[in-house]
Amino acid sequence: MMAINSSDAQTINSAMEQNPVLKTIMERRSIRKYMDKPVEHEKLEILAMAGINAPSSHNGQQWQVRVIEDKKLMAEYKSMFYDAPNVICICTPKENSEYNAGLLSENIMIAAQSMGLGTVCLAASVRLINSDAQYKSFLDRLEISEDYKLSYVIAVGYPAEQPQAKPRDVSKVKFIK
Repeated sequence: MMAINSSDAQTINSAMEQNPVLKTIMERRSIRKYMDKPVEHEKLEILAMAGINAPSSHNGQQWQVRVIEDKKLMAEYKSMFYDAPNVICICTPKENSEYNAGLLSENIMIAAQSMGLGTVCLAASVRLINSDAQYKSFLDRLEISEDYKLSYVIAVGYPAEQPQAKPRDVSKVKFIK
C-alpha cells in the first residue's frame, strides 16, 4: 500500500490550477454566516437542476426537493439555519437509504460554490425538525409525500465569511497496487 506524499500534493495543486471543477471541490467550505441578501430565483433553479442531475440507484430519482424562498417562513426559522436567506430541503422515501440524496446534496453544494454562494448541510436541524412537534407546520409547508421524510437541509446564501480549510487526514487514503 502507498499513501499520499508531497509530490502527490504538488500534482493535485497543479491539477487544480488547470481544472475549475477540482478547484471548486477543493475550495468548498461549510458556511455558517451569510449576508442578508436572498439568492436570486434563477440561481436557486440552477442549484435544483444541478441536484436532480446527480446519479441515483437505477436512475430511480427517489427524492423530492423543496427550495424555500418564502421570506416570512425563513424568518420564522432563520436562526436554525444560521440566518441563511434560503434553504433547500431534500426528502427521501421513508423506507429507502439516503445515499442518493447525499449525491444530490453534494451536487447542489459544489454548484453553489462555483456560483459564489455558500452552503452548509444541517443534520442537527433535520433531526430536530423530524422529531419535535413544534416544527410540524414547517414540514407541512414542504408538502412532502406521505411516504417520504425530510433527509437533508442545505442552508444557502451569499457567504459573509471565508473559513480556512481544516486539515485533512491523508493517512486515510491508501493505494493498493
